[in-house]
Amino acid sequence: MALVSEDPSLHCYDIKSADLPLVALLLKTTQIDKVSQALARQLSESPGFFENEPVIIDLSGISALDDITPEFLDLSSLMQVLRQHSLLPLGIKGANGPLLELARALGLVDASDARVRRSLPLAEAEPSTPPVVQMPNVPLGALVIDKPLRSGQQVYAKGRDLVMLATVNPGAELIADGHVHVYGTLKGKAIAGARGNTQARIFAQHMEPELLSIAGVYRTSEHALPNDVLGKAAQVCLQTGPDGDKLLISALKS
Repeated sequence: MALVSEDPSLHCYDIKSADLPLVALLLKTTQIDKVSQALARQLSESPGFFENEPVIIDLSGISALDDITPEFLDLSSLMQVLRQHSLLPLGIKGANGPLLELARALGLVDASDARVRRSLPLAEAEPSTPPVVQMPNVPLGALVIDKPLRSGQQVYAKGRDLVMLATVNPGAELIADGHVHVYGTLKGKAIAGARGNTQARIFAQHMEPELLSIAGVYRTSEHALPNDVLGKAAQVCLQTGPDGDKLLISALKS
């Protein structure tokens, strides 16, 4: 869609359609302090990861709690929390009545028509569950790294897969919006589906990680891997069930 001025004196601009990649905060509680704590924990693993990302506040996860009013949800405080974590709230989905009026007064647009992919059916979402930042499936591609990653180093493959041909040492971090492949030893952190792609996987020739994460679900080295995958070729995927999401780690068959 485009709106082009036919007046020759007004050729200083055209108005055209634009596509903007957005993340969505699927809110599952109205307790803003819990949201703040959950975001702090999630983003502490990758400081600056969502820096200056536009976000839609999605209230669909708490829509079962009938009339959501400004008194029930402190929208202003929520927006302040998002900005403190370098997220830029632009719109709101699932609001109506006085809450929608307040959202508009605070500068949010009505994003009721926005399509947001879910990792879990809403019936399985608990109101007390921490918020999950989600976005649609990312196109697959590959960023290839052929040198070892040292402690403190981080590589991020935005919108694509990450292929590591060498060792990922303890303290190093791999992040990808798609899959993570390590054709060496994975001793550091591997984060796949970083922006909500629940179909992403992690593969390693020698699985000895400090941390594994897919779409915000993570497991640390505090929980030792089973002997049939520790130090061996293995893959990690996200398994969804009635009790929520969990990481499934299995050996790769030769």
